[in-house]
Amino acid sequence: MESTSADRLAQELLDHCLAGRPWPARLLDGLIADAGNRALFRIVVERLGDLFEPRLCGVYAGLFSEVIARRIPDLHVEHLAARYERIRRPRKFTRDPASIRNVFVLSRVTLGADVAITSIMLDAATQAFPKAQIYFVGPRKSWELFAADSRLRHFPIAYGRSSTLDSRLSIWTELRGAVCLPGSIVIDPDSRLTQLGLLPICPEEDYFFFESRSYGGDSAEPLSNLTRRWVRETFAVADARAYIRTGLDAREYAATVSFGVGENPAKRVEDPFEEELLRRLPRPVLIDKGAGGEEADRVERAVAKSGEGIEMWDGSFAGFTAHIRKSKLYIGYDSAGGHVAAACGIPMVSIFAGFASERMFQRWRPTGSAPIEIIRPEAADPLTAAQAAIANLQHRQKL
Repeated sequence: MESTSADRLAQELLDHCLAGRPWPARLLDGLIADAGNRALFRIVVERLGDLFEPRLCGVYAGLFSEVIARRIPDLHVEHLAARYERIRRPRKFTRDPASIRNVFVLSRVTLGADVAITSIMLDAATQAFPKAQIYFVGPRKSWELFAADSRLRHFPIAYGRSSTLDSRLSIWTELRGAVCLPGSIVIDPDSRLTQLGLLPICPEEDYFFFESRSYGGDSAEPLSNLTRRWVRETFAVADARAYIRTGLDAREYAATVSFGVGENPAKRVEDPFEEELLRRLPRPVLIDKGAGGEEADRVERAVAKSGEGIEMWDGSFAGFTAHIRKSKLYIGYDSAGGHVAAACGIPMVSIFAGFASERMFQRWRPTGSAPIEIIRPEAADPLTAAQAAIANLQHRQKL
């Protein structure tokens, strides 16, 4: 099946989901085939999540229960859907905390979400279960953000965000074997590892699921605030916070910058915004080259046109976050770097574009203890607004 054909099937399936109509079996038949399942994730699954509409959580559960059951014969549609309806309801932890020996906190897989959401759950777990061993379960790149936290251990699970359906589901057996232990609980922040809570990995009484797509209902609260509310209600931890702890050395910069867009070009502002913004930043500046390829080429071109006093970071994301933590100012598109700056209390200008819905903007906007200026390019001239925001932050820092 050609990619364009898979995209058409996925769009048709999405249209049925959004309209609340039953989907024809032929759509799933076509998309579960090898060349189509990436379109299933990219077009259908991600869109259903990004809209943050509570009613779509049930639609997703019905759809993906069928997908999972087709690929894992031991699992059945009705059982998966019924279990999901039970575990999605928030409930309080009522047992003796001293009876818990292990707490497994699952990664959200994406770096920004692991800072904005998962790190709050890690902090809450260490407070609620001081005698337990706390595990971060997920990719090494995310673990590096917390590797210097002596309270935590890492259980590595690799997950390919662009992998095939079978590859993504293949971790189920390994994950279940790792966390399904006596005296253990699992905290799931709506993780891709469990396909947003659908894969059963331990007894339900040991499983605490934060359905981030519906929690908070129609409110405009950001996800970090909702996560803090959830851990307060679930584990009676009132002061859990987002954090990073890399243990890596860093030097101080007047500004750290990231023009990464997480494979979503709609988040970018068209040229020459990036080079013009770099010209106007206080020196010295450190800008992340990202994961390479087009993003790195774009950064190199902008730096070459923006004058002296700009250095490029070509290392790990954890290493870049250490520099963010020591900088005076952070500037970037909506991405992981912004959530790091918010968690570290660094004044920030966030250029926020390319969101699928207004509620997605409200949920993912960064929030922290330091001043944050958010620019929505569709509502203002981005360069003028960014200059004004930087001047405002500099003024507030001098007061």
